[in-house]
Amino acid sequence: MKYLVTGVAGFIGSCVVERLCAQGHQVVGLDNINDYYDINLKDARLKRIEHELFQFVLMDLADREAVSAFFKEQQFDRVIHLAAQAGVRYSIENPMAYADSNLVGHLNILEGCRNTKVKHLVYASSSSVYGLNNKVPFSTSDSVDHPISLYAATKKSNELMAHSYSHLYNIPTTGLRFFTVYGPWGRPDMAPYIFTKKILAGETIDINNNGDMWRDFTYIDDIVEGVIRIADVIPTRDDEWTVEAGTPASSSAPYRVYNIGHGSPINLMEFIETIESELDVKANKNFRGMQPGDVYQTYADTKDLFDVIGYKPQVGVPEGVAKLVSWYKEFYKV
Repeated sequence: MKYLVTGVAGFIGSCVVERLCAQGHQVVGLDNINDYYDINLKDARLKRIEHELFQFVLMDLADREAVSAFFKEQQFDRVIHLAAQAGVRYSIENPMAYADSNLVGHLNILEGCRNTKVKHLVYASSSSVYGLNNKVPFSTSDSVDHPISLYAATKKSNELMAHSYSHLYNIPTTGLRFFTVYGPWGRPDMAPYIFTKKILAGETIDINNNGDMWRDFTYIDDIVEGVIRIADVIPTRDDEWTVEAGTPASSSAPYRVYNIGHGSPINLMEFIETIESELDVKANKNFRGMQPGDVYQTYADTKDLFDVIGYKPQVGVPEGVAKLVSWYKEFYKV
């Protein structure tokens, strides 16, 4: 099987490619290696996945002509689209970056899939689409019409765009709403990495909403397992489906959306205490109010995903944090 994985120098993308190559698939990885965070970390991820079945291509997804020619040249069987401009807070400061990467880039991927008859497009959505929703656990049957950041709005837009292409061109698409992914090789702009780095350095960590927040932390290996398995579950048309009887996560078109998370949120302070315990260092804490774009709680209802892939996350926070801290110390030699 020939795969395209976008965002291959990213956290999830690099780990997915490792698994695909280990399974014997041919993989082309695409990334623009932008400087949103440390390029050295991205380069290190790419070096880690060097494999005879892997080819890296440097390209910006917003380049319509280049992406179109690339798809026609390569003729992929499946696409796992993980590239995006990430970050809730950054979207408030730099909105245009999200239009280029998350909207134009996603459209170019859809066009590439349409024009080369890709058999399955799996793409990254986000738990942030739940926005103002207070009902927990978050279910794909819930309304996601009230995003509270531009990042969330672009991810909701990705789902709508995918549905239109599934309906119009019969392209099987599957969206995955990721819930707070963490672990070795993680993103430097996310709390698990920031807390680990600052606590080790003796710097003060900012704790939003005075620590009264809950997150469905999901370990990277469990995310990768879910992504790999769902790629084999190709949506099909269902002509009996109706809007009235169906859910927003399904359709008469070959289109599906799933939550992918651990399904057991923990309090932010408990997560910080776990890092402190693993480092054997007490953090200097600055408690502050809720920040723009933040949500109080994330909690994934993953029953639909389990029903189709038969897998539930295996790694709890104590084990996951231990692996994150071990990697961080080794990688940065601290």
